[in-house]
Amino acid sequence: MNSPSVSGPDGQENWQPHVTVATVVARDGRFLIVEERVEGRRVLNQPAGHLDAGESLQAAAVRETLEETGWHVELEHFLGVSQWTSGTLHFIRFAFAATALRHEPERPLDTGIIAAHWLSREEIAAADNLRSPMVLANIDTWLAQHWFPLDVVQYLDRPR
Repeated sequence: MNSPSVSGPDGQENWQPHVTVATVVARDGRFLIVEERVEGRRVLNQPAGHLDAGESLQAAAVRETLEETGWHVELEHFLGVSQWTSGTLHFIRFAFAATALRHEPERPLDTGIIAAHWLSREEIAAADNLRSPMVLANIDTWLAQHWFPLDVVQYLDRPR
């Protein structure tokens, strides 16, 4: 899948990167990690996914975490924005830190998700199948306590 482009008002193609969210969920020195199949490969990632139309970044992070892991979470902090390019794919990732509230182990997980695991930073760093360098970067940001308040990310498309 290439990063989409659309025609602007002048008829020119405008490049549009993939806007994604990710959630770092920590508990007892371990991080919630998703094992998923992407293009035939098994990879490790945070609970993460694309922003849906009309959805706030915060709502997308909570939704993706539930859909991919069965965990209900509460967002605590904003961790920052990462930009990453892989071949012709361009990603802009908004990362959040969250607390695990409760688990629905019987909940079906998204298509492509193999399992959710709680792994240490050392186990994640030793893995040779991280989906992107953003996975470990987001964990290191969380460990460094480089946290921002959630309200630094504003959703302005609210009904009045």
